[in-house]
Amino acid sequence: MIANQNGQKRSLRRSIRLYGAYISMNVRSIMQYKASFLLSVIGQFLVSFNVFLGVFFMFQRFSKVRGFSYQEVLLCFSLFLMEFTLAEMFARGFDSFSGIVRQGTFDRILVRPVSPVLQVLGSRFELTRIGRMVQAVIMFACGLSESGVHWTLPKIVTVLFMLIGGSALFTGMFMIYAALCFFTLEGLEFMNVFTDGAREYGKYPLGVYGKRMLQITTFVIPYALVQYYPFLYIIGRSTNAVYMFLPLAAVLFLAPCYGLWRFGVRRYQSSGS
Repeated sequence: MIANQNGQKRSLRRSIRLYGAYISMNVRSIMQYKASFLLSVIGQFLVSFNVFLGVFFMFQRFSKVRGFSYQEVLLCFSLFLMEFTLAEMFARGFDSFSGIVRQGTFDRILVRPVSPVLQVLGSRFELTRIGRMVQAVIMFACGLSESGVHWTLPKIVTVLFMLIGGSALFTGMFMIYAALCFFTLEGLEFMNVFTDGAREYGKYPLGVYGKRMLQITTFVIPYALVQYYPFLYIIGRSTNAVYMFLPLAAVLFLAPCYGLWRFGVRRYQSSGS
């Protein structure tokens, strides 16, 4: 048993080193075209800024949305945007997986003595999403300065849990998108409803969309576990300490996503490219 545990630890360390090497290669490749990289970062920042303007002008007309103030919405939106951006930076390989299958690249992935998941994750690293992350951090700082939230250690930990759980949740959605490509060979655009669409809906606390939407985002696709409930705990709308740990429960969503991925891999047939 001890030998098995030591072997697992060595395998984990090798995987981490390999993933670090993938990231390093991607970054070096991106930085070969610095002007293009800088323009892409600026473009990502401006796209997110347009979304922020929509929220800003909304609150020029209405002082509150379902009882949530402008500063509270900024905090909520910025945290959700950080979660999505982290997933997009590190799990973009799954989001572009249809090209890997269609071009026959996945055939080569399968014959290598490395986990296919790790290879797909390392195939693409979106450093340009830093522009969107900068926008999210600025919104968070603006909301933080005027929201009146009394920050304690549990609330700070809750924010960290939200980032971990939210990133895992969106990574799972990207993995589902990739798994479906085994059967269609093309990316299914309707999946954008659950990724980019969720990011748009996440501008506001999910409770503002009604009870039915809150139930769906709690028990079906658990966006509310990484956004609405822990956010209520942060701003003091709820004192239920369980809300602090709900984002970690969302990490369990990766299990069925990985199960679907494994199902697709077992039934994969070469695209013939």
